[in-house]
Amino acid sequence: MDTQAFLAATLVAHIGFAIFVTAHARLTDRDADKWPFVTLAFGLAGIAAYFFYDESQQ
Repeated sequence: MDTQAFLAATLVAHIGFAIFVTAHARLTDRDADKWPFVTLAFGLAGIAAYFFYDESQQ
């Protein structure tokens, strides 16, 4: 796979993940806060953080 195709696929995936996080937050009345932006930058790690990070434990 060439570099441009890889970067394009990664960009499309990260945008899709960010849309998923935003839609999930809206459907479940949960505050998306910064997680769509984190997901856009870091992909699957952002999704994991969105689902498992609990601010009430701090």
